[in-house]
Amino acid sequence: MKTQFTAIQISKIIDQALVYQCACPAQVATTLLELRDLYDYQVKCKESAETDKRVHEAIARSTAECHAVMERCLEQVLVIEGWDRETLTMPLDLQKRPTKSF
Repeated sequence: MKTQFTAIQISKIIDQALVYQCACPAQVATTLLELRDLYDYQVKCKESAETDKRVHEAIARSTAECHAVMERCLEQVLVIEGWDRETLTMPLDLQKRPTKSF
């Protein structure tokens, strides 16, 4: 499965979003990590001779499609909010927003 963001980059986005109480980027980033886990699980399952490979291939394929959509979404969110794409630093105006509950 192709990835645009590394696990380290996603973790950095999640960490900053949690520190500054900005849940939306973190939710998308967390979903990406969960989709990667689901995809990896399906790839491993389809290698087992005792399972129906078509089921796992279908799930893996759909998961990869969802992952691509969500990576594009995260990229859009970062651009819209003005994150620094090199450092993945949240913009100051978002860091200074009043704390809101999740």
